[in-house]
Amino acid sequence: MLTTLKNEWITASIDSLGAELTSLRLNEDGTEYLWQADAAHWGRHAPVLFPIVGRLRKDRCRIAGESYAMTQHGFARDMEFSLAAQSVDAVTYRLSDNASTLQKYPYPFAFYIECRLRANGIDVAYRVENKGDTEMFFSLGAHPAFNCPLVSGETFDDYYLEFEKAETIGNYVLENGLLRLETKPLLRNEAVIGLHYPLFANDALVFNGLQSNEISLKSRKSDKSVSVIFEGFPYLGVWSKAAAPFVCIEPWYGVADLADEERAFEKKEGIQKLAAHETFRAAYRIEIC
Repeated sequence: MLTTLKNEWITASIDSLGAELTSLRLNEDGTEYLWQADAAHWGRHAPVLFPIVGRLRKDRCRIAGESYAMTQHGFARDMEFSLAAQSVDAVTYRLSDNASTLQKYPYPFAFYIECRLRANGIDVAYRVENKGDTEMFFSLGAHPAFNCPLVSGETFDDYYLEFEKAETIGNYVLENGLLRLETKPLLRNEAVIGLHYPLFANDALVFNGLQSNEISLKSRKSDKSVSVIFEGFPYLGVWSKAAAPFVCIEPWYGVADLADEERAFEKKEGIQKLAAHETFRAAYRIEIC
């Protein structure tokens, strides 16, 4: 079921299936900033990644000595969330463990996603509650895809990504969806990544250790832009694919399994640990103009 939020500046739609943001439009001129899930390229808009980010080795993990099967990015994106709260400019959805999730992931939990409109964008806030009596291990990530180009007549190559600060950093390399901890040099005291499809020939760019808390998608030919503010998220993924008119900007708490090393789930790279009956919170913001 779709819920539409609207204020003076922005209109957004969120689907209860996956609590997924499906539209983000500027009222002033009707510009749609969010990718509209054309299955010819990629049939999603902005899925949530929980309780894993990326792929597991052989799509299985070992938790407390038991083996569990879980496909890429986890199960939350394909589950129906219940409506927990709603107002004119905000909506909150809730997902809880059930018999199906416990077969894949043996932790009792409550997972909340709140979307709240701002003057120039939207805040997406996550809350994970450990409902069990033991430590809970999980990863969490966002996967919003933005139209690129944003303006008719422009091309993907007319766009670039700009960090708020100059960065000297490389990106981790993915191999068949799994992570290699070695990095490939990309920026040397620079803030700008020019977009072109060969950047994504080996899947997403994955960053860890950024100085910036904000990244913007901008055009060289128009003043349209979208920014993602991701303070607190240790990892950032950037992804597109050949000939696809979108780019994903993905703040993550966690990453895929390692390509050359098998680890128990609780020792997974980037895994989050949550004590019994405790709560984890995270949020990111999308700003548009």
